[in-house]
Amino acid sequence: MATVTNANGIIAQAAQAQVEASKPKKPSVIMQELLDNEHTKKILQNALHENANSYSASILDLFIGDKALQQCRPKLVLGECLKAAALQLPINKQLGFAYVVAYKGVPQFQIGYRGLIQLCMRTGQYKHINAGEVYEGEYKGFSKLTGELDISGERISDTVIGYFAYLETLNGFTHSAYWTKEEVTKHAQKYSKSFNYSSSAWQTDFNKMAVKTVLRNMLSHYGYMSVEMIKAFSDEESKKSTDEAQTEDDNIVDADATIVDMDEIAEADICTTK
Repeated sequence: MATVTNANGIIAQAAQAQVEASKPKKPSVIMQELLDNEHTKKILQNALHENANSYSASILDLFIGDKALQQCRPKLVLGECLKAAALQLPINKQLGFAYVVAYKGVPQFQIGYRGLIQLCMRTGQYKHINAGEVYEGEYKGFSKLTGELDISGERISDTVIGYFAYLETLNGFTHSAYWTKEEVTKHAQKYSKSFNYSSSAWQTDFNKMAVKTVLRNMLSHYGYMSVEMIKAFSDEESKKSTDEAQTEDDNIVDADATIVDMDEIAEADICTTK
């Protein structure tokens, strides 16, 4: 009788194990498995050296703390995070260097205002670089011919009427840009797919997004563009210019600029589980 009982217990345990194995893995578990993969560890180690482990932990923290990202395929989220890692930009939202945000179930890498400044500093080519809001009363004029901006007026209210950006390189080249709030709004409505979403940064922190937009536009036209900055701009634009039907392309660029197939990072069941 004891033998029969033991056999029944073993069968029950095996059945329970089979049931557990058939359950879909939680997104956080899939992400942890991706991060524990030796291929992923090598990519982070090549990009970040002694900071690889802490960056891996920050990726997991970001993913666990963002319900929208958890609706995306974990390996696609990881791919966008590795773009930030290759640029050595932290993805902590509070720091404002780089972000990975979800748009209709698709993760997107976005560089922050502070990330732009950081990349400019690394070039060693800038003497001054600045950007910010222009308040009512401060704006006195802008020369389209020389690119000179005069915002020396006295601020008379807390109303933001526009945004400025300014750069000066070590060789003496200077340039400034000024966009009215209306110009920024029209630009965002035209080029940002998420502008009208309540959770969009354009709705939750318009001024910060506007400052970044003006600075980014000026840098792309008049700034010193290092290879690193060109890569950052390219990575940020890659998702924006890709149709949603094409987002299943799982190839990403690692820190050595070689193509890495994300299917090699995880087992088939991890890669195909949503």
